[in-house]
Amino acid sequence: MSKAPLFLRSSPVQDPGSYGAFPVHDQSFNDNYGGDISDDTDDVRRRDRRKLDESAIKQAGLGDGFRLRPSGGRSRSPISRAQVVDECVESRRLCRNMKSPSRISMAESSTTRDELSDTERLGRDYNGLWSESPTVAASGIELDRRMSSVTSNEEDSNSSDEATNLKIYDTSNWDEEDPPDNSPYPQVRASVSAIDNTSLSINTPRMWTLSLVFSFLGSATNLFFSLRYPSVSITPVIALLLVHPLGLLWDKFLKRHDDPKESFVDGVREERFPLCYGRHPESGPDEALLAERTASPSSTRAQTSPDGTNMRSIESSSGWTRKLRLWMAQGRWNEKEHSCVYISSNVSFGFAFATDVIVEQARFYHQDPGIVYQILLTLSTQILGYTFAGLTRRYLVRPGGMIWPGTLMSTAMFTTLHKQENLVANGWRISRWRFFLLVWIGGFAFYFLPGMLIPALSYFNIITWISPDNVVVANLFGVRSGLGLFPVTFDWSQIAYIGSPLLTPFWAAMNVVGGLVIVMWIIAPILYYSNFLFSAYMPILSSSVFDNTGRQYDVSKILTSDFRFDKEAYQKYSRVYLPITYVLSYAVQFASLTALITHTGFWHGNDIWNQWKRSLNEDRGVAKGNYDPLTNMTGDNTETLNDHRTFSRSRSSKRRKSGATSESGPENLMGGEDVHSRLMKRYKDAPISWYLWTFILMTALGIFLVEYYPVYLPWYGLLLALAICGLLFIPIGIVMAITNQHSSIYLICQLICGVVFPGRPVANMVFVTYGYISSAQGIKFASDLKLGHYMKIPPRLLFSVQMVATVVSSLTQIGVLNWMFRNIPGICTPEALNGFTCPIARVHFNGSILWGVVGPRRFFGPGATYRPLVWAFAVGAIAPIGVWWMGRGKKKSMWKKINLPVLFGSLSWIPPATGLNFSVWALVCYLFNYVIRRRAPDWWGKYTMTLSAALDSGLAFALVVVFFGFIYPGWMDSFSWWGTEVYKQGCDWRACSYKTVTPGEHFGPDKW
Repeated sequence: MSKAPLFLRSSPVQDPGSYGAFPVHDQSFNDNYGGDISDDTDDVRRRDRRKLDESAIKQAGLGDGFRLRPSGGRSRSPISRAQVVDECVESRRLCRNMKSPSRISMAESSTTRDELSDTERLGRDYNGLWSESPTVAASGIELDRRMSSVTSNEEDSNSSDEATNLKIYDTSNWDEEDPPDNSPYPQVRASVSAIDNTSLSINTPRMWTLSLVFSFLGSATNLFFSLRYPSVSITPVIALLLVHPLGLLWDKFLKRHDDPKESFVDGVREERFPLCYGRHPESGPDEALLAERTASPSSTRAQTSPDGTNMRSIESSSGWTRKLRLWMAQGRWNEKEHSCVYISSNVSFGFAFATDVIVEQARFYHQDPGIVYQILLTLSTQILGYTFAGLTRRYLVRPGGMIWPGTLMSTAMFTTLHKQENLVANGWRISRWRFFLLVWIGGFAFYFLPGMLIPALSYFNIITWISPDNVVVANLFGVRSGLGLFPVTFDWSQIAYIGSPLLTPFWAAMNVVGGLVIVMWIIAPILYYSNFLFSAYMPILSSSVFDNTGRQYDVSKILTSDFRFDKEAYQKYSRVYLPITYVLSYAVQFASLTALITHTGFWHGNDIWNQWKRSLNEDRGVAKGNYDPLTNMTGDNTETLNDHRTFSRSRSSKRRKSGATSESGPENLMGGEDVHSRLMKRYKDAPISWYLWTFILMTALGIFLVEYYPVYLPWYGLLLALAICGLLFIPIGIVMAITNQHSSIYLICQLICGVVFPGRPVANMVFVTYGYISSAQGIKFASDLKLGHYMKIPPRLLFSVQMVATVVSSLTQIGVLNWMFRNIPGICTPEALNGFTCPIARVHFNGSILWGVVGPRRFFGPGATYRPLVWAFAVGAIAPIGVWWMGRGKKKSMWKKINLPVLFGSLSWIPPATGLNFSVWALVCYLFNYVIRRRAPDWWGKYTMTLSAALDSGLAFALVVVFFGFIYPGWMDSFSWWGTEVYKQGCDWRACSYKTVTPGEHFGPDKW
């Protein structure tokens, strides 16, 4: 007996191409999805089935007059496969441009579902067919459009058994905003819509103009101020907010009420309108549709818009100004265009790390990097990261378990700005937009206190104010050079220094706090006060390195005039010594590297392997994936439905009934796709060959660069850097996608290059750029790909948006950098005009000297001071195995919540972050993502992401206003009172050490 879906045809007075589709329902579906049809009471069974039929018909929009014929109806007449193919070809010819389904509208019909032809079963969606109304592609039941279904069911199509087993899905409790395969993660459901409006415009002049403008302005501004101290940065959140009124103004000035209606397919405007868009309003449905079906394409399809406007007459009568205005005014400003502009800003606003390498070469190593070298270095390092993100989409973007918490703030912002819905949440009736506006204004205004008028509120080390010169008190409770054991601050920039605590899952925050308490609050004081590795002669926390007298290390004393290592001068001067927190930071970074590999292998190895095998079995020649329906067919569709059941319903059915929330676990995160992955299959995917060829081209440019220019890095060194990035990219991405914590490979790249290519500081910088920056940029690009995934941006268009933004921002930054070299006197020197001393570039320069000149062997080799830190690699490799062993096979185990790469890797922020940044961050995360989430889940779901966006954006705007409006002009230079000075008085601000060195003496060995 065939279990293919039965179709419902419209009445004869409606469009003969309009069909509704309802999948077959069986008892297994009820068992898995929470249905409860009793086997003991036939009346209950019949009543429930009648309710299911009626609710599904009502949901489909079939009208109250439509009724299902009882089981036992007549069978369909036989139909040949040749006839099916002929009818299908004709249907596709008429509607070949039809991409977006909409809801169907049917009147009363006496035709049963049994009488439909096989052609009519080929590809119409339940969500709809074309109509004159705007298209909304909901996330409900869809039919598979594959021709294989005709072949597989051809023999069963003549069977009358199909008509005697009429069953449909239980759709009575389904909600478009919360479909069965919706994400099981509450933070995703609270921020991302499960509906895709496929009628929205995306690829418009408005979107491209705003994207290019913000890419240019943001990248130029941030590069300019990155060379200044103190600095300020323009964050993409500012672009997200500023571009919205600009988009609305664009429509206000360019749109007219009499403009012809437009239709968009995959975000692109169709220049000609096919017949399938619906009926002409001025004619009857039957006559209009019959005329369209019989007329020649050239006489009707090319001339008529959905509202009946003759497009050819418009074009002939329009002047060039009207044509230009209509072209500029395509579509309407909407959340998808807004997303593309934001993604462009996110790509371009962060200044390219390659510009620091250029600054170091030009100003510190006194080389002359030409403009071609600068462009090739910047473009190749930026775009290589994009290729890594694109090549790993099936692991880091498409699986529903890869939630990328950092993107949820943006999606919440788009919902706040573009949606008008307002549901009551635990008694709160205020809309998201008003809530955002009030918090934004409050956060913006309040920052003037800790940011300018009372800085003591930011550095609220009140315990040290009682005894400012007590070294131990400053070490333990200080917030600048201490461990921050008193976690109080009134500055959101301090709270969110390591990332917004509202976006991090509570279990991940507990891993971070666990590492802080064990490593920095317990181990660090014990080692420090026992003078382990001479650490008591230095501050307990500092980002500087020191010599054997307790002073900051003077790198210039160990360099020759041509910036090469002077071994004799090094032996006369001093070894390099690190504060204890710096030592432990290196140790946990070493452990994090090996723990990342081991943890990923044991917890996610099966997922990665299965995903790899699945990718090998896919047809790479198909540019557009199949739109998997939520059907209950036999064959291939059974696997589709089972995937949705396994991934979503098994985790969320209990949650839907009880209101409980779910947390992500470490297993089976790639085991299924949610509604967002299913909806994205509507669009043509960006072929993997695009990313492969881009990778090959950029690698070739990089090889040319290191071989032709005086970088002193051989071509195989470049390949080694890319291999390190490629090996660790997926593990780093998985950790970032589920915890919002980034694991850096900056240090390991420095170490490996220092060992393999010693004495080559420039080579060390370039190696780190291609290894670390390709990874960091790739993770950022992957995050943007997930944002596009959530917002349903067509992948090919998203590829173009990100690539164009990358090229524009790279060329802009090169131009601004060279302008600054020529027009700012004394740039990158202590005497530079207006503070343009290049502080970030100088820190990286010092790192290149330490690791590229002094080298890792003198730090960690035999007989070196910090040789014991090498054991951290072994600890990081072994520890995750024990955690996995304790948690395996247990559904609810505390061990599954322990993520050692997060525990170790997050502490790499220290220094420059302090214990205050971590402790107060964890307290806020506990308050919102544990207490409020459990006690007021509706409030948490509605407002938390909006709150994070409001606080972050309000802070960003306040920083810009305070800096440019008050500090930069010098208006605050003479402003001083108790609130601006009290936190600076004492050992916390001076970074006092527990032990001091007598003048003329030193600590440590006499020879090295």
